[in-house]
Amino acid sequence: MNKDVLRTVNTRAPILLAGAALLVSCAGARIVTGAPKEERAALTGQAALTGQAALGGYTTDAPGVRRHITPADMPAPYATKSTDNGAKLVPRPEGAWPKVPEGFKAELFAQGLQRPRSATAAPNGDLFITESASNRIRVLRDADGDGKPEGNTLFTEGLTMPFGVAFYPPGNNPKFLYVANTDAIIRFPYKNGDTQASGKSEVVVAGIPGGGRLRGGGHWTRDVVFSKDGKKMYVSVGSLTNVGDGPDEARRAVVLEFNPDGSGERTFATGIRNPVGLAVHPETGSLWTSVNERDEIGDELVPDYITSVKDGGFYGFPWYYIGPNQDPRHEGKRPELRDKVIVPDVLLQSHSASLELCFYTGKQFPKEFRNEIFAAEHGSWNRVKRTGYKVVRVPFHTSGPKGRATGEYEDFMTGFVTPEGNVWGRPVGVTVGKDGSLFVTDDAGGTVWKVSYDKSKK
Repeated sequence: MNKDVLRTVNTRAPILLAGAALLVSCAGARIVTGAPKEERAALTGQAALTGQAALGGYTTDAPGVRRHITPADMPAPYATKSTDNGAKLVPRPEGAWPKVPEGFKAELFAQGLQRPRSATAAPNGDLFITESASNRIRVLRDADGDGKPEGNTLFTEGLTMPFGVAFYPPGNNPKFLYVANTDAIIRFPYKNGDTQASGKSEVVVAGIPGGGRLRGGGHWTRDVVFSKDGKKMYVSVGSLTNVGDGPDEARRAVVLEFNPDGSGERTFATGIRNPVGLAVHPETGSLWTSVNERDEIGDELVPDYITSVKDGGFYGFPWYYIGPNQDPRHEGKRPELRDKVIVPDVLLQSHSASLELCFYTGKQFPKEFRNEIFAAEHGSWNRVKRTGYKVVRVPFHTSGPKGRATGEYEDFMTGFVTPEGNVWGRPVGVTVGKDGSLFVTDDAGGTVWKVSYDKSKK
């Protein structure tokens, strides 16, 4: 499959075929030929890809493909050379459209935005979109539910590389909109239906380590969420460097905890290289994050991950990764930490650049999606075979204690890479709309996509 280009063919899409692999989906039937046995099993929903088959690139992506990556699948450092294979961005080709599972529909909700990043749904259904490079927040409103926003308003501008936003207190009647600038947490007064800030911003937490825009480091995105009971606020802060351990990394690669007024700072978890997105499990209240791991030690190192975040937990950065695996660039350092490194819940293909995540709390999708995770994979640069450029679903155990991920993940929204390997879309933000649809931002295309489910078409 290394040179194959795998495409999904169904009655609602043009036939695209290249290489030896062919997947046909028509009226619920699937035929898979020319793919290794383990890939055929996964593509037909029989099993997850495991071992080396799970590590592949975008040519093996398709809605419904599952992967289960474990620490045992990781090669030794430098098994392959580090590469610079950044995305070649192209306009969306004629006829190109995101691919979603049977029964689902992807629609172009909004376009012409300036590099939209995070997406957060307000209690009344308005979508708050951060345009980080333009230092502003935009509000999209689809009051009549026709799938097109009739309202498109700037809530505020003049910010400092904003990313995450959160409404406070949790529930249906928030009083504030919190914004995670790269170097501070601020808040605006807010009431349901506001499409423009009604007052000046207030600094809640000043002096958060800010970031630049550097490959392999300089992580600038900050996210902010509140505990289920609203008593605590969590802020993600990525590392400054790829794998440094100098003084510039103080209060970085961490999740910080505060009271909602900004007091009571403490470090909730450490060693998390770049915890881009944060989310709280709607039932258990546990904190989860979506993480970019380090670069430049090979195509398959280090796996990105999605994990619950343990209070006081240490996740390895910069000395170790995915358990007691020492980074060769820190050989012999910090041996006392080796056996304290927590292995994340779900390992992703290395260099996927996992960004925002959310729990599905709507009622539109089938019930098995309830309280599972959707996460946006922005896409690789430090890898020969491109990976990422998709939205994935993280399933949870249906028996036993609640809130336990199975360790697998499933491709949900794919198709943003052309057969030639060019890229026309890069997912960043994911959020659940008031009607239960999933909204996805694409900063390469300047668009917002809406994914809905119609069981009558399944």
